[in-house]
This record gives sequence, C-alpha cells and structure tokens, in this order.
Amino acid sequence: MTMRYFLLLLTIGLLSGCSQADPNILPTAAATKTAIPSATPEPAAPTATATPITAPPTSTAIPTSTPLPAETLPPDTEPTEPPAAPTTAPAQGSAGAATPSPAATAQAGSSGTAGGVSQPPYEKSSCSDKYPCNNDRAGWEKRVQVPAGFTATYFAHLPGLNPTGLAFGPDNQLYVATQQGTIYRINDRGQASAYVSGLIAPTGIEFRPGTSQLFVSSRVVEANVGGEGQVSVIENGGIRRLIGGLPCCYAFMHGPHDIVFDSRGNGYLGVGARADHGEVIGETGVQDTLDPLEAAILRFNPDTGATEKYADGLRNPFGLAIDANGVIYATDNAPDYGPPDEFHRVVPGGQHGYPWYDCDICFKAPEGVSVIPPTYNFPPHVSPTGATVYLGGQFPNAFNHIFVTLWSAFPGAQKVVRFGPNGVGYSNFATGFAAPIDVATDPSGNLYVADWATGIIFKISYTG
Repeated sequence: MTMRYFLLLLTIGLLSGCSQADPNILPTAAATKTAIPSATPEPAAPTATATPITAPPTSTAIPTSTPLPAETLPPDTEPTEPPAAPTTAPAQGSAGAATPSPAATAQAGSSGTAGGVSQPPYEKSSCSDKYPCNNDRAGWEKRVQVPAGFTATYFAHLPGLNPTGLAFGPDNQLYVATQQGTIYRINDRGQASAYVSGLIAPTGIEFRPGTSQLFVSSRVVEANVGGEGQVSVIENGGIRRLIGGLPCCYAFMHGPHDIVFDSRGNGYLGVGARADHGEVIGETGVQDTLDPLEAAILRFNPDTGATEKYADGLRNPFGLAIDANGVIYATDNAPDYGPPDEFHRVVPGGQHGYPWYDCDICFKAPEGVSVIPPTYNFPPHVSPTGATVYLGGQFPNAFNHIFVTLWSAFPGAQKVVRFGPNGVGYSNFATGFAAPIDVATDPSGNLYVADWATGIIFKISYTG
C-alpha cells in the first residue's frame, strides 16, 4: 500500500491519536523498530517473567524442489446450509467494491452484509472518537455484533501489545504471538503469562499435532530489503531454528506467516513476496528475479526442515487454514495499486497470480503460464489476515466452514467473515472490531478473535 492509501487510512480509519498499519504496508520502517500505539492509552504491559530461551543455531541452506505436480483435490461437497448472499451490494465508499472473480460470480455483496450482522457505527468514548476504552469490557461486548444465538465476550486483554497470531496448545490453553516478540499463554480465566520471548515480529504459531512442539514463524533480519525469515520450534523452554534463510520482508507484516499441519504430519507455511508486484525495489518497470521460496505456500518436514514449494503466486499469504478434507485455504493481500484482496482455495503446484497483474507498471505472464483465479475477491485494501476452518461441534451447521479476519480500517473490513465448505458462500459473522488479525477455535468449539490494535482477545460462543 502506498503512502496515499496510508493517509486515507488515517483519514477514514481507526484510531484517535494513533495510526493503524495495514499488513500490505508501512512503507519503510521495520515493524518492531517504531512503537505502534494501541487504540486508546494503555497502562504498562503485564509483568511476567519470560521462559529462558536458547539462541537458535546458525541457519543452513534450505533444500528446495521443483514445483509439485498438481494433485487431485478432494471432491467438492455442498454446504449443509450455505450462508445466504445479499440481494444487493451495499456501497463501498472511497476504496471501491470488489470485482468478483470467475470463481466467485455467485457471491454477491462484497461488503458481506449477509446474515443480518452489520457493522456498528463508531461511537465516541472518553478514550477515542470511535471506540470504547480498551479496558471497557461492557463497552466492547456491546459493540461487537454476532448472529442471533451467538454471544461475544471480552475474554482477555494484553495491554500495550499487538497480537499477531493465535493457537491452542495440548494443554487447552490459548497461545498468543505479539508483534513485540513475546508469546503469551492465556488460561481459561483470561489470565496471561509470558511463555517465550526474544523473537522478532512472530506471526504464525501452531502446535504440531500430538506434541508439545510450538512452531513459530518470525523475522531474523529486520529489514524490508534484504531481510530474512525463519521457522523455529519451541519446546521444553528452549527455541531452535528449524528453517532459516526465508525470503523477507518488503513491508510491515510481509514475510513468513501462518503454519498449518495436515493429517500426514506435513507442515505448511505461507511466505510473502519481497516486493509489491515483482519489481526491483526502488526501480520503476524493472522486474526482479524471484526467490524460489517467495510468494508461495511451502511444505516442510517438521523433523528435518526440508522444504519444497507447494503452491506459487500468493503475494502475502498471511492466513492459512486446512479443512477436514486436507484442502488448504489462504488469504492474500493484493498489490498497492488497489485491486481486490483475495481468498484462495490453494491448488497444489498451481500459480495463483503473483507477480502477473494487470496494471500499467505490472508485468505480464509469459506464454504458457496459467493463473488460477481467486476463490473470492474482497474489496481493495481490507487486508485479509487470519483464517481457520471450523472443525468443532458447537456452532450449528458450521462444520468445515472457514472464518477469516479483515484487518484494516478501510470500508468492508474490521470484521470476521464466514465462507461455507470449499469457500462457497460468504457472509459477515462478527463485526465491530478495531483491527481483528487472527482467529482460532478451542477444543469446545468456541471461536477466539485477536484484535491487533487494542490487545483484546474476544471469545464467541453459541448460546442458542
């Protein structure tokens, strides 16, 4: 996102007395080098002693492979009860409306007003001209809107911190990565304690099934040009690097992101591009040579770190989710010139678009390159981030549905949206947040939403 969109964000956007960054942007400053204020003034972060960590070993070269051959995806299954699409598309304001892709032409209403959950208006408080104070439990529970039969509660708060990722551990407790470099563990009473610290801008966190190993993506070299990302494993109070040398970082919240595991034990990692649309940074119209592992979904061996490209062409796949059939879904932040942001049903071995875009300064795909269109197009600049597939039994008619956070303060964002199985059907699910960045489900089937701007963790339950 360019500076003009950053200024527009401040104009239409989020916070009183502070700015919100879009995962597409923050043009030059590295993410953790400049403190980013929360939505309203905060007391100091909770006092906690971080678990001691050991320095990761020196990074070794990552083995790569040629793109995977296309695999046969599990057959589509019709949703039991797909969310209804609205009959008309509401106005989108200055950011414009999404243009449906060929795969999404039946999904009307890019602002997602289906399901009867609309975005609440901003309301002034003593802390902000738009939001309740961050510690105003009742104010936030009143503000967040969910469908009939559901309840949203203010579960936990990390004052002065910016959550970036969520995962539930084998102990059934919630683990929260923060932009400031510490991962917190939150018990069922919403009480937080530091679990491990010393990381640089961690985003993706996920426990390897059947183990206590927490896999974390983060930065090694904090530079938007010439940066480096990594995947580390945290276990028994220590941290070791599993994969180093990952392409990074272009801009704020670009680099290695979400991690998921399939039923066979393979790990998958989303890695962002090192530029906006494949250009040499600082030069107009000059195409860069892509790193073999950038703008891609990678598959890795969680024991050895051996890594190969699983799918190509995703500019900044912040959120990954894997469904009951083993199909992977990815959110993707589009280039700065303003095309729709994207939601993809990932095709193994497929090319999903980057760096082949249609704009005056973009590069055309070579002959023979077949680009897979998005499963769904969001409005421009809404910044889709976290994603999870609902595999619990609490929410009615929700098994294998996909929940996605839209992070920015542009029109059509600041909410959690819902897709049916296979990415079919789209509706608002929860609205009224400041900057929702990730979602996760606990063993009882409750859905948790992390708000980056306020440090609040919300819990959504079905209460009938």
